[in-house]
Amino acid sequence: MHRLAILFLALAGLLVGQQPPYEVFPSAKPPYYRVRYEASTHAEELVFPVNYTIWIPPGVKAVRSVIVHQHGCGEGSCKSGLTGAFDLHWQALAKKHDCALLAPAYEQPDKADCQLWCDPRNGSDAAFQKALFELGALSGHPELAKAPWALWGHSGGGHWAGAMALLHPERVAAAWLRSGVPLLKANPQRSTIKVHTLADAALKVPMMCNLGTKEGVTDKTNVFAGVWPANEVFFIEVRSKGGLIGVAVDPLTSHECGNQRYLAIPWLDACLTARLPAKAGAPLKAMPAAEAWLAPLPAVGAGFIDAVPSAKFSGPKERSVWLPNKGIARAWAQYVNDTAVTDVTPPPSPTNLRVKGNELSWEAAADVESGLAHFIIERDGRFLTAVPEKGSNRYGRPIFQNLQYSDTPTQPLVAMRFTDTSAGAGQRHRYRVIAVNTLGLKSK
Repeated sequence: MHRLAILFLALAGLLVGQQPPYEVFPSAKPPYYRVRYEASTHAEELVFPVNYTIWIPPGVKAVRSVIVHQHGCGEGSCKSGLTGAFDLHWQALAKKHDCALLAPAYEQPDKADCQLWCDPRNGSDAAFQKALFELGALSGHPELAKAPWALWGHSGGGHWAGAMALLHPERVAAAWLRSGVPLLKANPQRSTIKVHTLADAALKVPMMCNLGTKEGVTDKTNVFAGVWPANEVFFIEVRSKGGLIGVAVDPLTSHECGNQRYLAIPWLDACLTARLPAKAGAPLKAMPAAEAWLAPLPAVGAGFIDAVPSAKFSGPKERSVWLPNKGIARAWAQYVNDTAVTDVTPPPSPTNLRVKGNELSWEAAADVESGLAHFIIERDGRFLTAVPEKGSNRYGRPIFQNLQYSDTPTQPLVAMRFTDTSAGAGQRHRYRVIAVNTLGLKSK
């Protein structure tokens, strides 16, 4: 876009006031912290307002990495970023590795050019790193400014995450790209999108291209049909040069995120386990080559696809799906078949149950593998109710916080609270709360 048009867009935002942010802010009290920047009118700087919310696990001494959950393009997706740092499932991953969880929310007007933020070179890279520095000062964790990143992005956020891995390979522990990738070769249909350079260092960054089958794999007629061709070009370019990249096709969805978190979070868990150094500030470690598994690039209608240890793979390596280890290879095979990734670990038990009058409140952490679906309330040793009574999630497995299109909790945030309206006046009762993950496994 011409700089005069960008300047006009930025000034228009300032003239109408650009009220922060879009209607609703979840409160950012410790362990949450937030910074917000107005739109810039300077060349090469971000033309949209943006806020960054970060969650830091209570009690962590030094943050080892920053997990970034990046929304996609459009006003609705940008609004969904407001709750990204409050997601209990993603927090469980962050806590396991002493990481912070950060979610940006770009205040992009409807129908504005998404490239003005999802290409990091247009100012979002600089704004992101500035935010980490200032959030480090706010939280008392100055190491945020130099900590490595684990990136997840949806749609335009996938473009952003992949581009950041290309621009800063020494900082990126891993990058999950849902329905969006940066360009490595010019696209005649979208000539305004600038291409990126693939440096040798970026080949060492684990990346996963994840998309729905209806995004050009099996359905080649809808508005998202161009997603697979772009992903295929990006994947083959990186993989043919020995890059650590895979493809996971969701067999159930289009552009919505579906059940991808049940593979994305374990995949990032594996990459963080392998790559984060024991001492904060030390360089990222290389992925152990001996543990890698490979699978053939999924073909349309191929059915169940299995992976094998890399030494036993006999197909063309440039079209092989790279997977970090055996456990992820098994989860990947389940995901590309029906997304029903299994898990045998129950969620952690709820804590700090409080009763005030007839109102119960409690706290709970999510199961890293399978999140939280609901809670069971027992009164005097007997089942009383489930919270919520009936789970729902139009985009995948029912989940306690519910989910928006871009894989973030709905607003208002769901509270861990229940009022026992059937308790008899003046009677004393004993209550228990049990957590249930999305596969139905119960906590103690």
